[in-house]
Amino acid sequence: MDTKFVYRFVEGHKDMRSLLGGKGANLAEMTSIGLPVPQGFTITTQACNTYYDNDGKISADILDQIDQALELLEVEQGKKLGDDKDPLLVSVRSGAVFSMPGMMDTILNLGLNDSSVQGLIASTQNERFAYDSYRRFIQMFADVAIGIPKYKFDMVLDQVKEDKAYEDDTDLSGNDLKEIVKTFKQIYQTETGYAFPQDPKKQLLLAIEAVFKSWNNPRAKVYRKLNDISHSLGTAVNIQAMVYGNMGENSGTGVAFTRNPSTGENQLFGEYLINAQGEDVVAGVRTPQDINRLKEDMPGIYKQFLEITRLLENHYHDMQDVEFTIEKGKLFMLQTRNGKRTAKAAIKIAVDQVKEGLISKEEAILRIEPKQLEQLLHPSFDNKDLEAAELLTTGLPASPGAACGQVYFHADDAVREAKVGKTVLLVRQETSPEDIEGMVSAKGIITARGGMTSHAAVVARGMGKPCVAGCSHMQVDEEARILTVASLVVREGDYLSIDGATGSVYLGQVPMTTSDLDQDFITFMEWVDQERDMKVRSNADNSRDAQKALDFGAEGIGLCRTEHMFFDEERIPLVRQMIVADSVEERVKALDKLLPHQRDDFYKIFKVLDGKSCNIRLLDPPLHEFLPHDEESIGSLAQELHIHVNDLKKRIKELEEFNPMLGHRGCRLSITYPEMYQMQARAISQGAIKAMQEGVFVSPEIMVPLVSTVEELKIIRGLIEEAVEEELQKAGARMDYTIGTMIEIPRACVTADDIAEEADFFSFGTNDLTQMGFGFSRDDAGKFLGEYMEKDIFEKDPFQVLDQKGVGRLLKMAVQLGRSSKSDLKMGICGEHGGEPASVEFCYQQGLNYVSCSPFRVPIAKLAAAQAKIKAGGSSLSLDK
Repeated sequence: MDTKFVYRFVEGHKDMRSLLGGKGANLAEMTSIGLPVPQGFTITTQACNTYYDNDGKISADILDQIDQALELLEVEQGKKLGDDKDPLLVSVRSGAVFSMPGMMDTILNLGLNDSSVQGLIASTQNERFAYDSYRRFIQMFADVAIGIPKYKFDMVLDQVKEDKAYEDDTDLSGNDLKEIVKTFKQIYQTETGYAFPQDPKKQLLLAIEAVFKSWNNPRAKVYRKLNDISHSLGTAVNIQAMVYGNMGENSGTGVAFTRNPSTGENQLFGEYLINAQGEDVVAGVRTPQDINRLKEDMPGIYKQFLEITRLLENHYHDMQDVEFTIEKGKLFMLQTRNGKRTAKAAIKIAVDQVKEGLISKEEAILRIEPKQLEQLLHPSFDNKDLEAAELLTTGLPASPGAACGQVYFHADDAVREAKVGKTVLLVRQETSPEDIEGMVSAKGIITARGGMTSHAAVVARGMGKPCVAGCSHMQVDEEARILTVASLVVREGDYLSIDGATGSVYLGQVPMTTSDLDQDFITFMEWVDQERDMKVRSNADNSRDAQKALDFGAEGIGLCRTEHMFFDEERIPLVRQMIVADSVEERVKALDKLLPHQRDDFYKIFKVLDGKSCNIRLLDPPLHEFLPHDEESIGSLAQELHIHVNDLKKRIKELEEFNPMLGHRGCRLSITYPEMYQMQARAISQGAIKAMQEGVFVSPEIMVPLVSTVEELKIIRGLIEEAVEEELQKAGARMDYTIGTMIEIPRACVTADDIAEEADFFSFGTNDLTQMGFGFSRDDAGKFLGEYMEKDIFEKDPFQVLDQKGVGRLLKMAVQLGRSSKSDLKMGICGEHGGEPASVEFCYQQGLNYVSCSPFRVPIAKLAAAQAKIKAGGSSLSLDK
């Protein structure tokens, strides 16, 4: 049986999105439930992939199926494409499986030419409307299908409006538009060397090819990489009979959300324009009206629209983003999809819909992307600082959050400057899909034009970036790289601060503070905590960070790096004294001075944790990191330690290593200098005893880093136990404590069954395991990893997202071998991957007891852990609606 590449809307449904794309599947679904949808057909994602397999050519089989579907549409509509009496016109839209801002823009009014425009005049008795549609089609087709910059046409339109003192496009007369069409066709011929195509079939095929080509444009690739979307899905193409919102005062077009996408409030949210076509609303060429005004302008249409939006939300069980057109007093639905929303809105909507009985708690948990929570956990502006700040201008609060940075006016510049470490705000007249890479690199976005549903607003909300759109008092000169508000001029590189929640733009740098978490977030995280069974701890090296971790919901500390306690101004001289000591006695003397400092640190951490787990890693870095290397500092240290400069230089030289990350560090230090770990074990014990005397339960986990053989751990375990027992005996105290190791060397993974004999727990240090597994230096890999991802050698940076196939296989082997020796061996992960959602899910699948991450990522890791359990089918939440 021949492959079916083209489906009419009446042949599909919502569960066919992998084949029909999101837009096509939803058009088919709306048709099936009886909504007023202009009919058409969808060319499948499979046809797109076939196009690429066929060296960028549409096969004869696909062309035949397009012709057949077009003929059926012509019969159904009673019109023919290109007809000079009553022409059928169509729109062409891309429709990937997942909504992608980098994809091809829409082409409207396809089928118009010098002959069919006369047919449109004859059938509508409206010359102005016909030429308005024709000029739109030429500009869209030239821009989207051929690649002629849009501004070349905009300049002509703006010049005519200026010459004739017109405020809006709607002021242009039929004669004005007829002349504009002539000029537009001349621009097309000048740019391409060919006349504007008059054959509607040729127009259609060029538009379809443009959609297919847009699947692999750089913007689309960047967006897919950013959002973990597969490159192999392909895009569908939707061909749909035109309905016209630009036919006069009883026509219009709009975009609406069934709930507020910024706050999540359960109220219709959107904008519309009378006498306009769809792109006018999102492009911001005219200021749109709030959707609630439609109630006054067209009460019957508003009532019907409200009923449809409620029906759609109940049908899809999610907040919908819809597009609609009103043609001469009749409503048509052009699209519905799950609406993009801020993290705050996403949580409120999920919580509300559970309370409304629309979804279960499980569905609510699965609906929130863990990374979305970062929006809620990042800084905002403090009200006191805002009072003192100088307001430059205001626009629309298009996407909440605060950002401060240097302004750049072109996407390429934003990308370049962000790469060298600058904090960037992207400022544009209006954004378009071409700007996607700049938007990714920017901390926030400002536009002079555009509404709440403009490209900038929708994309920024999806990315979780603050955005202020439609700053109408701001003039942006992208060529001169300046923006002006009244007499104030802001130049490229100057600092601005934006508040996406209020639409305010401030001069200079406004200080930021952490955001408050509301009751919906608290409720949602309670459900997450009820659901998951994998613990989430935090990495923290002092009592302040430990408290922050607890504030974010951490269930203990999964990694306390003791060397971070050594860099304090008071302590570093004692550490250096220990390092340069030329006898055990001298070293012990310096360590004895360090001990009270470490003891107090541990005591404070135990007090804050108040009985929660604490995993303490003993000294890990090579000793040379604590010593100076410039002449002046070496001289000062020699004087401070009362030793000769040459003797100090000799000691520094002895400690130098060709590859310190593989050198004298971790447990190897304790094999050569056992007194170091013994001092730390005593400090832990003394801090614990002091906390226990104050009624705090303490059960420290003492972790030995960089073990590669069981013999190392055996020796060091004996040293630790000796020191701990001695302290407990002196104090007449009892304490539960465990001694384990950090699994971060490939050899430790493959001999984990042996190591488990001496270990009470394993904690996977996946940063070093990745480093040693790949043979990459973490400090130097940045020079080439970008190229690796660009050339698809890696999908993700393995230092950010755990490499499951290689490093993950080592981890899995270590888990299986370790538990073959001790079935109840506690295991966790404490590398950077502990807060990355895909890595957390992998850790859950391997049976780890906990993950540990930075304090800000604790809620993210918790949500990822809960989702992993639900996906595995082990939910504990009630499924009642």
